[in-house]
Amino acid sequence: MSSFVTEVLASSGKLEKDDLACKISKLSRKVEATKEEVTDMINKKYTEFISSMEAADELVDQVESVSKDIDLLKSFVVAVKQNLHDAVTEYGKLKQQLEKNTMVIGMLQHLQEFDMAMEEYHKALQEKNYVVAAKQHGTAQANVDALKAWKDTELPLPQALSSEITIQRENLIYHLGEEWKKLAVWKLPSTKELTSMKSFLTTALHLNTGACKADDSVQDPLLVSILQALSVQGELHKKIKLFGQVLFKYMLKPLILYPSLVVEVNCQPEQGIVLSLQCEETKAEHPKPSQVYTKVLTVLTTLHKQLFDVPVGEKKVSEILGDLIWEEMSDCIISDCLVHSIPTNSSHLAEYSTVIKQTEEFESSLKKMGYLTGDSTDLLKYARNVNCHFASKKCQDVIVAARKLMTSDMHNTVKITPEYKLSIPKLPNPAGGEKEKKELIKKSGYRNQQTLENEKQLSQHTLCLPVCRVSESVQQLMDLAIHTLSEAVGSSPQCAVQLFYTVRNIFHLFYDVVPTYHKENFLKLPHLAAIQHNNCMFIAHHLLTLGHQFKPHLPLKDGVAYFVDLVPGFRRLGARCFVAQMNVQKAEMLERLSTARNFSNLDDEENYSVASKAIRQVIHQLRRLGKVWQDVLPVNIYCKAMGTLLNTAICELINKIMMLEDISNEDGDRLRTLCQTIIEEGPLVFTPLPDENKNKKYQEEVPVYVKKWMTLKELSIVLNASLQEIVDRWAEGKGPLGVEFSCNEMKSLIRALFKNTERRAAALTKIVK
Repeated sequence: MSSFVTEVLASSGKLEKDDLACKISKLSRKVEATKEEVTDMINKKYTEFISSMEAADELVDQVESVSKDIDLLKSFVVAVKQNLHDAVTEYGKLKQQLEKNTMVIGMLQHLQEFDMAMEEYHKALQEKNYVVAAKQHGTAQANVDALKAWKDTELPLPQALSSEITIQRENLIYHLGEEWKKLAVWKLPSTKELTSMKSFLTTALHLNTGACKADDSVQDPLLVSILQALSVQGELHKKIKLFGQVLFKYMLKPLILYPSLVVEVNCQPEQGIVLSLQCEETKAEHPKPSQVYTKVLTVLTTLHKQLFDVPVGEKKVSEILGDLIWEEMSDCIISDCLVHSIPTNSSHLAEYSTVIKQTEEFESSLKKMGYLTGDSTDLLKYARNVNCHFASKKCQDVIVAARKLMTSDMHNTVKITPEYKLSIPKLPNPAGGEKEKKELIKKSGYRNQQTLENEKQLSQHTLCLPVCRVSESVQQLMDLAIHTLSEAVGSSPQCAVQLFYTVRNIFHLFYDVVPTYHKENFLKLPHLAAIQHNNCMFIAHHLLTLGHQFKPHLPLKDGVAYFVDLVPGFRRLGARCFVAQMNVQKAEMLERLSTARNFSNLDDEENYSVASKAIRQVIHQLRRLGKVWQDVLPVNIYCKAMGTLLNTAICELINKIMMLEDISNEDGDRLRTLCQTIIEEGPLVFTPLPDENKNKKYQEEVPVYVKKWMTLKELSIVLNASLQEIVDRWAEGKGPLGVEFSCNEMKSLIRALFKNTERRAAALTKIVK
């Protein structure tokens, strides 16, 4: 074991010695290499330094030489810079002098041009060469404006020239104005006199343009000069505008408004033409479009030939005039001529094509003369849209006529019988012709004959209106509605729809206007209230079938209610009006009965007299009301209304009697007398027909219409009956008294009529049901 360790250590020491020697050998080689590099570097640094030093000295010499050159150049630049500053100063002075000289030369040139222009202006003005004068004035004005543009000048000359040019402009405009006045001389009526057609007969226009012209192409040189000069000066538009206003107000508009006015053109040799207004007899209220077009074209053609066929710039004077008056003139033609020419009947619409053609020719003539530009105007559009205007006019006329009927007197009435039918014109067959209709009847005829042969048929008066009276105005209103619907059948779809809704609007208008307009009369006058009730029922009755009669002939969509939806409203309207009058009558009746002092203590003569008078007044009121409603209301409505009012009076009387706590024998007799008065005279108020013999039927049926009639009769019997008679008529609640009175009411009445005795007590015990 020890020998092994010794070997290891020995071996390890030997290895370290060998490694150290190797490392020393390598280090020696590196030292030698480093020494060579250091030697080489030193040689390069110090041996070659001398030559680099010499090169650097040469560069220093060159730098010093360049530096001297720069110093010389700097001194030269300073000298040049000084000379340049002096040159710039001198150049500025020369430039200012040159600008001043240029300005003076320019001013002198403008002054020269101004002087030449003014000389030419004065010369042309004297020769009446107004176009040249206007142009030269414009040149002079431009030169003055150029002089005034130089703000640096303080010369008073531009101001003086400006004043002179203004004076000369006014002078030129004055001369042109005088010449214009000579060309067109107006003779006008006083504005206070413009109240009728005759006041325009003094209107005249004298065109002093020389002899009458046959050739449109030949124009007076002076006329051309005047108009073009006015254009150059910017005054032409003002002159034409003023001329157009006078022309339209005093000549064109009267010719459009009054059919009896015509224009007369007189040619005076070597002087010119006179346009004057003359009167011709005519019965027409409104002029025809052809007449209006002819009269207007006569005036404008004459003006075009004699005055306005002159070019000014890119336009002619006639175009300027047309632009100024066309809109107002076309509106006047539409509102005062074409509106009245629209047909009132759809059958005349086809004839209106003539008016459309005349309108087209009228506008074509105006375009040839230059008065009108553009392809389509409001005038022509209005004429071509005749269907729409026809519908609008028709609707407007219908509404106006309907409202007039609604606000007219309602007292004038007509009698309506079950045989009455609306006069509906014959309408075209909407489905096929007569051939198809005959075949359909032929196929179904045998079957219908067998089906209806043995069946019960309705009366011919079924679903007819009962006999009554309605206002003539309402009958006319229905005729108006039917006539309007008949017009719709033969019209265009758009027109038909518009007319249909106009008819609906008639009935809406009636619903709103009549109750409001006649409101006070409906409350004051029972006759009118009854007529209004009948009117509403009359309208509602015919509205039920009116839509079905015209439905196949109108271009309306499915689902339209036509007129059926208006029926309930009209029925309510009539009933509401009549019920309001009934309430008024009830109030008057109750007020009269209220003066009867509750019908108590009638043993006093004064009390009895007052109560009797109240009953008589009520009977009189009912009789008067019965006469007022006689032959007006349908019989059934009449009887119900009178029965209701009489029942109101009877109820009030019964209630007052039943409230009495003590009724003496004399009181009972007199109360019975009052009841008998009503029982005897009450039926006589039922007079629905003028024939008294026919009224007996309804007088016998009073219990049907008066609910408390039998109650009153039984009360009258009780007031004069004994206790036993009362008990017998009560019959344990099964007798007549038991039908009309309750137990408590009967007991209360017995206590009031009879004293408190054993017999009364025994009778009271029997009043049971």
